Amino acid sequence: MPHSLSNMFLRLAVVAALIGMIWGNVMGATHNYTTSTAHAHLNMLGWVSMALYGLYYRVLPHAAVGRLPQLHLWVSALSLFIMVPCLTIVRLAYQPALPFAEPLLALSGITMLVSMLVFVVVVFRSTAGKNQPATT
Repeated sequence: MPHSLSNMFLRLAVVAALIGMIWGNVMGATHNYTTSTAHAHLNMLGWVSMALYGLYYRVLPHAAVGRLPQLHLWVSALSLFIMVPCLTIVRLAYQPALPFAEPLLALSGITMLVSMLVFVVVVFRSTAGKNQPATT
């Protein structure tokens, strides 16, 4: 399974895109943009970031080898699946939000940052001293 990590990121990306587009259409139809922040995070972190991660691992399959890329996948996905619902709850609750939502939102922001730091390490490790053409 040379592209399984890439496939997982790409599948998460298109599911996020589909949900984000449906969500955007519902907001537009109802003229209720209260949750637009959560919608934007789903689109940027779910669709755009996950798609870029998936494409990176597809173009450089050697980058997907090892535990670090697997950690990247699971931390990214978990962060997204916690962040978007919590951000929605915080935006809908006005004040005060449900007691668990804000701490989990803060934690998911930190773990999303950690996932990007892991990706930075993966990119630097997989491109260190290599001027090879991409493999297909």
